[in-house]
Amino acid sequence: MKPLADRIRPTNLDEIVGQDHVIGKNKLLNRLLESNMVPNMIFFGPSGTGKTTVADIIARAFNKKFFKLNGTNANIDDIKNIISQIGTFGTMNGILLYIDELHYLTKRQQQPILEHIENGDITLIGSTTENVNFSIFNALLSRSTIIEFKALHTDDIIKGLKRALSLEKKRLAIEITYEDSALNYIAEVAGGDLRRALNTIELIINTYAVYNPDKINIDIEKAMECSQSKITHYDRDGDNHYNLLSFFQKSIRGSDEQACIHALARLIKGGDLNSICRRLLVIASEDIGLAYPQAISIVKTCTDSALQLGLPEARIPLAQATILLASLPKSNSAYRAIDAALSDLDKIDVGHIPYNLCDAHSNSFIKNKSAYLYPHDYPNSYVKQQYMPENIKDKIYYEHGNNKFEQSIKSYWSRIKNRK
Repeated sequence: MKPLADRIRPTNLDEIVGQDHVIGKNKLLNRLLESNMVPNMIFFGPSGTGKTTVADIIARAFNKKFFKLNGTNANIDDIKNIISQIGTFGTMNGILLYIDELHYLTKRQQQPILEHIENGDITLIGSTTENVNFSIFNALLSRSTIIEFKALHTDDIIKGLKRALSLEKKRLAIEITYEDSALNYIAEVAGGDLRRALNTIELIINTYAVYNPDKINIDIEKAMECSQSKITHYDRDGDNHYNLLSFFQKSIRGSDEQACIHALARLIKGGDLNSICRRLLVIASEDIGLAYPQAISIVKTCTDSALQLGLPEARIPLAQATILLASLPKSNSAYRAIDAALSDLDKIDVGHIPYNLCDAHSNSFIKNKSAYLYPHDYPNSYVKQQYMPENIKDKIYYEHGNNKFEQSIKSYWSRIKNRK
């Protein structure tokens, strides 16, 4: 028997839950069906959000020969077989090709489709859980309309669960009741994935109907037992990995101790200590920098401890470093200075190093080697002389940050350098 998620798959857009940004009255996908014109489309977003269901609904709405492939097991011969049917009696109105998990197709497998997409013989609908900018080849992207499917809200999943329970009640001819707290729990731990929530409901019904085939009450105990625990979506090589790290750094940069600890907890669940430690070390210099120069040393000690301890104990020094960085004053002056200097090397002629600053022993052509003034021979170890190359002698790369430490440095050198 088919899984519950497949048995109750919606047959029209009105039955779809969520995706209100593209589904609903006067929304993109509804207008598309009403126009009787279907473009090449690529759906991307998390699992269990309706991508395959919407593709099936669109395919049935148009009078085209429908083919369906899965990128995980499709090969070049499968694609060539579909292409070979172009122009036959059964494909007079064209072919609609749906490819699930499109990102698994290689460039070699995608290329034969391109020509026929361009001339209209094949209309492609693809779906993927990956970021299309990295997983789908540009030639295919440029010929397709990209539509994002978003993780479902808890309320959307609860709506889908109630629909499923109503349909199962009729199919099985038994009484099915539920506690609101149970459905809410199932929806929460599903993590935006309706299919996962439906699997939990199916497990409850199948296992408890054995004991009482006439009535099933879905309570919080059954929900917790069959849901087990919430799955945190974490792919060390995917978008979620970099989104979490970005969320982590931006929360620290924004001095929000609560948000950054929440972000750290998500990262710890993924178990990737190296990425956490590396990002903390970057933040210590990029976002705190000279506002609190000791930060890098403290964070290095915390991250070394975390790597030596391993999880779960590593969470403690990582939390210490995270809260410290979020709580400290911020400065990106060093980060901005080096990036500006590197940018000039790529864009302008910066000129040669001043001769008086070159190594006198290895540069015999320097005639006036005594032109260099040794700062330690002067009061406060400072003497005015030109260090910048002539072409950029007036360039300013480093601007003192508006924090106590850098302003004290600025004040000190202003007194020294401006002294007559």
